[in-house]
Amino acid sequence: MKKVIIGKKIGMTQLIDKEGNVDAATVLKVEDSVVLQVIENEDDKRIVVGYGKVKEKKITKPKKGVFAARKLTPLAFIKEYVLDKGLDIKENEPLPLTVFEEKEIVDVRGTSKGKGFSGTIKRWNFKRGPMAHGSKSHRIPGSIGGGTDPGKVFKGQKMAGHHGDKGATIKNLKVLKIDEARGLLVLKGAIPGKKGNIVEVIKK
Repeated sequence: MKKVIIGKKIGMTQLIDKEGNVDAATVLKVEDSVVLQVIENEDDKRIVVGYGKVKEKKITKPKKGVFAARKLTPLAFIKEYVLDKGLDIKENEPLPLTVFEEKEIVDVRGTSKGKGFSGTIKRWNFKRGPMAHGSKSHRIPGSIGGGTDPGKVFKGQKMAGHHGDKGATIKNLKVLKIDEARGLLVLKGAIPGKKGNIVEVIKK
């Protein structure tokens, strides 16, 4: 991993370029990140980054000690990254938005929207049964295993259950605009998660 920025998804919009082309775009707010530690090796640079304010009662005692030692307010998201050695990044300062450039291609990692307990048609794209009145299997999943042999349900069987709310990565998104004054990063297309979700913008 060569470059990274952490931001919060604040919504989607449209951008029109000089040729009149319209692009769907996602806007990220990238303020409130703090570099907690910088570890330089011969080959790379490792940094520990915190993002997003959180109430002190919601964090563990070890994390409280980390922030108290640096005289910082508690942060919700903490992660370590391996970056290019040449980047000018200092402790107790925010990650610079200028590490990225317009038209650069990046990956975005976040958490997908949670859809609750979903059936097999919505969760796994199963086909439904006949909808005629005589049918008794409109949306039921069907057989999930043999009776005598194997006499059990194998692990990993596709069934109804919790849908969404898991890690997702969208690759090869273009940086359309960087507004350093307002701390905004605009990316082409959609990214994982709902408004307010924390996402990582990565350039490998």
